[in-house]
Parts: sequence; structure tokens; C-alpha cells
Amino acid sequence: MESVKTYWEQFQKKHKLSQSQPEAWMFGDGSEAMGNDLGELVVQGVKRATCSAKCLHDIDGEDLPAVGQYGIILNGKSEPLCIIQFTKVSITPMNEVTEAFAALEGEGDLSYEYWYNEHERFFRKELSSYNIEFSIDMDLVCQEFKVVDVK
Repeated sequence: MESVKTYWEQFQKKHKLSQSQPEAWMFGDGSEAMGNDLGELVVQGVKRATCSAKCLHDIDGEDLPAVGQYGIILNGKSEPLCIIQFTKVSITPMNEVTEAFAALEGEGDLSYEYWYNEHERFFRKELSSYNIEFSIDMDLVCQEFKVVDVK
């Protein structure tokens, strides 16, 4: 992914940063359409938060995101769209996620009901590939972010 490397190096030079290239990822289920749709919401400033299942970070041995950390958001073709920076990271049971956080995710009609239904469907599917059963009180890594650069 030479385009990601080049994009990060340009951003790094412009802002005089010394840290190594952050993780680059596409939002959603891995489909081109969802990657494009959610990526565009990030670029437009509508989507300013995301969440993931904490248990999968644990299983995969992944560090949790940290405040101040950068990420490179990709479109559905795995091309860089923008760079984000995490502004808040918390562990929250799914059934305790607030309406405000659901709205920050920027999807659908921005309602809690939409957020909950879509995330339950998403997590049921994602967890099943690990033979893990979905639970309404499963811990989520809730991440808020700001866009710091648009390609």
C-alpha cells in the first residue's frame, strides 16, 4: 500500500511528526460499498466515532487505541481518504452506550435505535466467525475522533 505510506510521510513531514505510520483501515464490513459510504461520512465530519468489540482486541492481542493516536481511513478500494486522531477512548458495555455516542457514529438516521440494531447485527456476524456469542452487555471500545487531514 504505497499510497498509504506516501500519504502518511507527507502528513508527517508537514506536521513535523516523528512517529511511525499508524494503522490504516476501512470502516464497516469489508465491502467496497460500506467502506466508501462510511469513509465519506468521516470526510464530511458526520461520522466522528466508532466502536469495536473489546474481546476481539484481546483475542487478536491488539493494543487498544489511545487518545492522541492517529489512524488512516481508507475507502472501499483501500485508498487513503483522510487521517483521524482519537480524542476519547472508553470501554463501555453495549447496552450502556449513550444516545449521544450513537449519534456521533453518524450512521443512518443518527438515532440510538438505528445504531443499536445495526451494531447488534454487525457484532453477531463478526463474533460468530470467532465462535463467540453476542451479548447485550459485551464491552465495546468506544472511540471518538477528529479528522486532521483530508487527502
